[in-house]
Amino acid sequence: MESIQSWVSEHKLTSIGALWASAIGASLAYSRAKSPLKPSLRLIHARMHAQALTLAVLSSAAAYHYYEQRTTGEPKNN
Repeated sequence: MESIQSWVSEHKLTSIGALWASAIGASLAYSRAKSPLKPSLRLIHARMHAQALTLAVLSSAAAYHYYEQRTTGEPKNN
């Protein structure tokens, strides 16, 4: 678990991009199996789902970063 956390900490943008791409794929696969929408609407819905998930992950990462700085007392890294 710690090795995954350190990798994600070092590769933040890569991990967020991978999460976004996998959310798009999962949403497209789910909507293909469950709803009779046109492909363009499926893509729009998949993008919206992926954006919502990305915003949730970015918010969680910001909260974690804030919590980590408060507990360790380290200065900001800009």
